[in-house]
Amino acid sequence: MTDADAVRRVGLALPRVYEREVRGRWKLKVGQIVFVAFSRDETDMGFGFPKAEREGLVASDPSTFYLPGPADMRYQWVCAHLARLDEDEMRELVIDAWRMCTPRMLHDLPDLPAPAAQVWDLVERQQWHDVRPLLHPSLHLDDRDISLRGRTQVLDHLRNHPTPKPPHHVEIRDGQVYRWVR
Repeated sequence: MTDADAVRRVGLALPRVYEREVRGRWKLKVGQIVFVAFSRDETDMGFGFPKAEREGLVASDPSTFYLPGPADMRYQWVCAHLARLDEDEMRELVIDAWRMCTPRMLHDLPDLPAPAAQVWDLVERQQWHDVRPLLHPSLHLDDRDISLRGRTQVLDHLRNHPTPKPPHHVEIRDGQVYRWVR
């Protein structure tokens, strides 16, 4: 069993995501694209899901999943009763919906150990004060032909260069990113 707060924890931890209230309903968005929306009482959620597969999802568990109203059938969208979803299934549905509206280069970030996705999101937003405590003092950054050592050197580089592409591999030590490899 899950709830709207658990969905928010998963969704808001993903890069580029923010929450907005639209006509009395809370929605998780990337840019202008909604990938999760809650019912007014927050007991149900709608989420991005491929049109070609949604009939199969609903048929697999009709007590959990249902099709959206007629006005939303044109969208890649399906709905679920939150109380009938377990945490793992909810996480998978939310991340897959997020992947439908983000560039492919970001798709592996949720699978990396925390706080890799958060670090990349903060770097992209240039929130340097919030990035610093998530980086290990002896950070190693290897990005193609660039190899840097030390948190201060890496931060100086990032401030003066475009946002790097997300890492393929990270190593975490003491809850901080110790190695960032692309």
